[in-house]
Amino acid sequence: MLVFLIAIGVCGCQNLVHDTQSLLIPRCQRSEIFGFIAGLGTTFAALPDLLGMFRRRSAAGINPRMAGIMGVFQILWVYYGLLILSRPVVAWNLVAILVNSLSVAAYLYFVHKENANHVMK
Repeated sequence: MLVFLIAIGVCGCQNLVHDTQSLLIPRCQRSEIFGFIAGLGTTFAALPDLLGMFRRRSAAGINPRMAGIMGVFQILWVYYGLLILSRPVVAWNLVAILVNSLSVAAYLYFVHKENANHVMK
């Protein structure tokens, strides 16, 4: 039943939205503007953890697996963005890969530093 309702909803939406040029930036489509805005939020969602790690100078409370997994799948998103020729998808996912890579690198650095300090005591 749910699949049927979803199919009706998707089929009924094909002419609902018409992508036009942006009034603010005529060289961009409206979908690109919304893509850049949406990507801004999702790309920098991991930034508070990274900044917190640097402020605390500790890896406490951070799960590097999440950042690593996100980074791997964002590589796939970049490839998808290239396939569909979507600048927002490519741009934001490249930035997100950088943020997640920095998170994993900072985690490894602080864990190594904490373990070295623990062994010295």
